[in-house]
Amino acid sequence: MDLNELRNNIDCIDSQILDLFEKRMELCKNVAIYKKENNLPVFQKEREFKIIEKIRDKTSNPDLKDGASALFTSIMDISKYLQQQEIMKDEENIKFKSIQNLDDAKRIGCQGTSGANSETAAFMIFKDKPVTFYQTFEDVFKAVEDGKVDYGIIPVQNSTAGSVTPAYDLMKKYNFHIVRSVCVEITNCLAVKKDIDIKDIKGVYSHPQALSQCSDFLEKNNLKAQQYGNTATAAKFVAESDEDLAVICSEDCAKNLGLKILACGISNFVPNYTQFICISKDFKVLPYADTISVMLNIPNTTGSLYRLLSKFLTGGMNLDRIESRPIKNGSFDVTFYLNFKGNIYDKNVQNLIKGLEDELEYFKLLGAY
Repeated sequence: MDLNELRNNIDCIDSQILDLFEKRMELCKNVAIYKKENNLPVFQKEREFKIIEKIRDKTSNPDLKDGASALFTSIMDISKYLQQQEIMKDEENIKFKSIQNLDDAKRIGCQGTSGANSETAAFMIFKDKPVTFYQTFEDVFKAVEDGKVDYGIIPVQNSTAGSVTPAYDLMKKYNFHIVRSVCVEITNCLAVKKDIDIKDIKGVYSHPQALSQCSDFLEKNNLKAQQYGNTATAAKFVAESDEDLAVICSEDCAKNLGLKILACGISNFVPNYTQFICISKDFKVLPYADTISVMLNIPNTTGSLYRLLSKFLTGGMNLDRIESRPIKNGSFDVTFYLNFKGNIYDKNVQNLIKGLEDELEYFKLLGAY
């Protein structure tokens, strides 16, 4: 039997599989109608487990047991998605508070001091609205949750140094919603209080992200990195110090504090961007919102991440980002943070969200922006 004949036989079997798949999904649609009429849940964990065990037992080739299990698990996941779709078909879309703009903002909070990149992000969103500065990211989250500010600005990722992990660690602790995001180009420079030679600098202070973004420059010049809470507050610290210290901060920040810039454009990669999110206590949706963020836990079992990702594939959703952080309960389990493209009022999106809520022990919709 030659290769073309083998491929023709495979195509023939694939057609049969597709035909049976469509027939199975039609039966699942009828199951969904029955579940809806009898107020039964789509997800039935024990039945799924029994079906997979039965499939494994029926698989005669031991080498194919795991493959057969994966195949039928995927089929059931698709079935659940389509059942949820059928059940929600005639239901009204979930309503969220829609707003035309963020002009209601009176109090905006961000971490650092004047000249911080967070302030730049705030100006990009709110223009000339006054900003209240806080000592830490946690202070900003707390101010939003307590209603002390209407909106908070938090950095979440950098194009060079990656995720701002402290921000993700705080997301599970506080109640908030994302309403907007912006990207700020970071123009890192090395600045000092007085005119000194670069080889005489005793330490370079900045936020860990900025130090990471400029690690090549620091290594090349044999400069000692010193972590500080924020680039702008680090600049203020250097400006008030009598020692031969330097700071990595934005050029605007250095100029505002009267610092002398020794080197510009010192990031490992140029251009260098940081994404900031704008958070609110209330769930608000702007007209152009096309990104959705969720936070969730999945079981630490074989294939659980694959099954999660397959839901987005089945629904035709494009995942923009997936981040994981330790739950910090003594285990090695993690919380996942996902961004995907979609409109929160789209039936498919609401169908996906409802399915995740029903199946997962922990799920939170962070925002649509």
